[in-house]
Parts: sequence; C-alpha cells; structure tokens
Amino acid sequence: MVGSGEAELTLETRKTYYFEDLVLGMEASVSNTVTMADIETFAGVSGDYNPVHMDPEFASKTIFKQVIAHGLLTASYISTVFGMKMPGPGAIYVSQTLNFKAPVKVGDEVLARVIVVDLMPAKNRARFDCFCTVRGKVVLDGEANMMVPARPE
Repeated sequence: MVGSGEAELTLETRKTYYFEDLVLGMEASVSNTVTMADIETFAGVSGDYNPVHMDPEFASKTIFKQVIAHGLLTASYISTVFGMKMPGPGAIYVSQTLNFKAPVKVGDEVLARVIVVDLMPAKNRARFDCFCTVRGKVVLDGEANMMVPARPE
C-alpha cells in the first residue's frame, strides 16, 4: 500500500532494481498518513493491544497525551520502500536496526526513506541507512542489510 499523495504501485508500474543497478547514494521513499484504522489493523495483526495505542482515555494520561502508533507500524513503512520501490520485488531482509526517536500520532504523515550506503558484491548484499520523518523531524532511524537479486542472465 502506498501512502497518500502517491500513485498506487502495481506489478506493472514498479521498478525492480537488481544488485547491479544499485549505486552508493541512491535513495527511495514512500509516505503514509497514519490513521486510527491503520493502528487498529496493526494491533489485530501483531496482537499488540497496548492501550497507549488503542485507548484515547488511557493514552491521555501518558506522557504522549494521546494515542500513538506502534513503533513497528512506523518501521513497516521502511519495508514498503524495500519491497515496492528499491530494491523492489525479490529483495530479502537480512537485518534491521531501529532507533525510535519520537512518537507518531494519528494524522501524522510519515516519510520513510532509505539510502544505499554500502554494496557487498560477494553476496549480493546492500546496506541502507533508513529514516522515518514527520514534518521534517526524524522519528525513527536505523540501518538495514538486504539480499538483492542479481540481474537474470
């Protein structure tokens, strides 16, 4: 699923980047506006019904003062970039680090961006810096290592 303001990516419209296509500094991004329905769906899939995510009354008594999105919901937008934009279909996560910097609230538009920072040709692996921002403020950062398919011969 692609966030608000972006065209829907389909199998026919998305680009696949093979390992040989990647260069240092390449980047890709997607944006999503977080809704309460997104939070509820994520809770249903993950089983994480922490009231800070689900109950406005409970959340109002926390340091956040309102419901916040699951950190891993925010992080999942990074996965969207990898699976749908760059590298695209066939890329496989090897590892991901995440540093949560600030809460994401209902209505926030999250921009998830990844940048190629290292290429390891021996294993067709690429390392990416990853960021999620809201209104220009970093709410999450980290690093991902991906297996990237080679161009078919």
